[in-house]
Order: sequence, then structure tokens, then C-alpha cells
Amino acid sequence: MPDVAVVGSGPNGLAAAVTMARAGLKVHVYEAAGTPGGGLRTSELMEPGHFHDICSAVHPMALASPFFRAFELSRRIRLAVPEVSYGSPLDGGSAAVAYRSLERTAAELGRDGAAYHRLMAPLVQRVDGIAEFTLNQLLRLPKDPRAAAVFGLRTLEQGSPLWGARFREELAPALLAGAAAHAVSRLPSLTAAGAGLMLGALGHAGGWPIPVGGSAAISRAMVTDIEAHGGVVETGARIGSLAELPPVRATLLDVAPPGLLRLAHGRLPVRYRRALESFRFGNAACKVDFILSGPVPWAAPGLAAAGTIHVGGTRAETAEAENLVDAGRHPERPYVLVSQPSRFDAGRAPAGRHILWSYCHVPAGSTVDMGEAVIAQLERFAPGFRDLVVRCHVTTAASLADYNENYVGGDFSAGLMDLRGLLRRPVLSPVPWRTPLPGVYLASSSTPPGPGVTGMPGFHAARYALKDIFGLPVPGLGL
Repeated sequence: MPDVAVVGSGPNGLAAAVTMARAGLKVHVYEAAGTPGGGLRTSELMEPGHFHDICSAVHPMALASPFFRAFELSRRIRLAVPEVSYGSPLDGGSAAVAYRSLERTAAELGRDGAAYHRLMAPLVQRVDGIAEFTLNQLLRLPKDPRAAAVFGLRTLEQGSPLWGARFREELAPALLAGAAAHAVSRLPSLTAAGAGLMLGALGHAGGWPIPVGGSAAISRAMVTDIEAHGGVVETGARIGSLAELPPVRATLLDVAPPGLLRLAHGRLPVRYRRALESFRFGNAACKVDFILSGPVPWAAPGLAAAGTIHVGGTRAETAEAENLVDAGRHPERPYVLVSQPSRFDAGRAPAGRHILWSYCHVPAGSTVDMGEAVIAQLERFAPGFRDLVVRCHVTTAASLADYNENYVGGDFSAGLMDLRGLLRRPVLSPVPWRTPLPGVYLASSSTPPGPGVTGMPGFHAARYALKDIFGLPVPGLGL
């Protein structure tokens, strides 16, 4: 009989299971799909020998997350860390390029290089303190108040109409907008600015890693560790109700609020139930995967070495596209996130072939196929791209929601990321991972610190379960 049941094997469910199993408890993970991983799955989506990441492909948080640092992920799997973390192409063959070196980045940003350096240098210098502040509980004092203050002031600037006050040209603003638009939010906004500055600081401090073998390498490492400590990961096991679980002492749920409502089956107090029912989800993604007969022919040569490319044009164009999505419309020229993992991991495609991972933002629940719009944007900045396309696979936002119940309406963030969504995730509480049901904890990205492959929502849920139920400290997680 297990001590702990974990429902859902996304990165947060697995992080919770790792933590509980290493504390010496008997852990059983239940996963509805045929393979574990949630957003950490890699598959031969279109042709044998071509390995595509189904959700996440590039992992800026893998080297910064306190959980993955303690887990020593970089010692368990191979991480390719491109010299160019990300870039933003502009018309005419130019591009803004974010190297791991902040100095080199600033040197190539023209007249705005010094201003960009002044904006980013304090964040890069204090990136560990900022990560600790943003990836832990929000309702507490930061361990490094100066890091929090520096981050907060820059977020206020870049999240307001003052976001362009430092700059005179297009390159630096485009670079910042490309990172900020990861938040699937209006531009400018505080949440987008905070996300973009954090991602940018990580790009300069350590880079944006790409797991060799695909994102499934991360989930495999976590499953291996769970099993090595006596845990069981069962796939093809959909749980319809908490009553279906064995009588465990602690239950950790890697599910969004609708999933908790379904599993609780009327057992939640009225006030908490209403809070879950009013939980807001954000806009979505349409994912477009490609098999190519060669590398993407970017007009700007500096992008060939980039692990991630933000295809949106100028800051104004990126903002226009994101704000159209926020208004419930599909942009003709969408902001597109692009990565070509096969440039850094030759095993992802046969010789002479490449895979390309991309997605654009769309309104929640969209059934629109954005494949042609994505191809047109890529052709705009990489003339000849269309001729390289061997096969293409489109996953609409509605299909993304079908793939993963946590992605309500295709929202891969599992909850709207605005100020309210940060503080009430899913409720305003100093310990939002606890539910009113004894021994039941919410461990998904619908709890702080929110989306991203960090493992931190699951780790926080496990930490409180260990304390509340078992009276145990957090165990060591390293090799």
C-alpha cells in the first residue's frame, strides 16, 4: 500500500514524486496517457527517426530552478547550451542576437548597446536572487531584497508605456519584446515584462539549454529516480475520482482547477469550489512542427547559432500581434517561437534532415490552423524556407486542450498570467498548494510559481505534505 498518490506525471507531478520518494515514502504515480511526462514528451510525430518535442523544447529554467539545481539535472542528462540563447530577426536581413555574453550582445546592438547593458547587467549579476524570489512563495519577504527591488523597478519600467524610453533604434526593443511575449499577454504589461526580463537574464547568465534526446530526457531522468527510490509510475491509469485511489496518507494532484473539481466530486467546501470555478485561463498556442530538408536559411547569419528565434519583427509588430490575440483575434502576422533542435542534437533527425519546432499564440479554444501564417512569417525572414518543408504537422489550440486536460482551451500556462493570476493561483493564500481536503495538495502550474518547466509547484506541494502529514524534512535530491 503506498503512502503517497500522485495524479499526473508532468514535470510538477514528477518533481513531487521525486521529493516524496526520496523522503523514504512509498509513492505511486498515476498517469492517464500512455507515456509519462506531460509537457516533457518527445515523439516520432510524422516520420520514423525524426524526434519532435510535443510541448516544451527549450528550457531556460533548467539551470535556474531550485528544484532542478538540487536534483542536479545537468549531471543526469546532456544539455546542449547554444552560444546564442535567442534572437529576433528584422526585415532587411538584420537581427538582434542575445549571446550568453552580455557584453557581446550589447556590442552588437548599435547605439542602444550601452542602454541595454545598463538595463540587464544588474539582473544578470543577481539572477540567483531573482530566481529565488520569483520561483518561491510570493507572499513572503525575499531572501535578497536588493535583487527583488532591482527586478521590480525594471519590471515596472518595461511593463509600462516607458518601455522604450531607454532606446533609439529597433534592435534592443525587438530583443526584449521577443522574450516578453513568452507570457502570452498584452504588451506592454507587468507580467510580460517580468517574464521577459527573467528569461533574458537567464539567457545571459547561463543560456537556454536544449536537452539532448529531446525534452523526454528530463522526464526519463525523473522517472528513473522515482523508481530507484521504490516508487511506481503507472501509465494508462486515468483517475476519475479521489475515491478510486488507495487509502494513502497524502495525495498530490498535478491537475488544473477543473481537474481538482472533477476528482473531488462534490467534496470541496462551497467557497473553495467557487474560487476554483472562477479560476481564469489565458489564451493559447497553435503548434506547427516541420521536417525540413536542410537548416532554416535565415537572412540574418547570426541566427544560425541561436537555440530559439522569436519571429515577430519589430517590438511594435510583436506587440500588435500579441494584443490582437488578447482581443480574441488571429493575427495575419503572428509572433512565432521557433527552435531547430537538430542543429544542436544530430540524433533528432536523419542525416540531411532537420526538425523545426514552432508555435504561435492564438485566442483560447481556437480551431484555426495557423500553419500557413507561420510558414509565411518564416519565409519573410528566411527566404527559401518554404522550399525546404518536407512535412508539416499542425496542432490547433483545441487539439492541444484535448492532448492535456491541464491546457484548458489550449492554455499551456494552466492559468492566466496577469497580476491577479499570480496572486490568486488558484486562491489567495500563504500556502496555495494545500486544499481544504485533508491530505490533498494541488501540485500543478495552476499554483505558484506558475508555468515553465521548473518542477517548483510540485516541489512546494511535496514540501508542505512532508511537513503537514509526515513530519519529515525535505530530503536531499542530488546524485
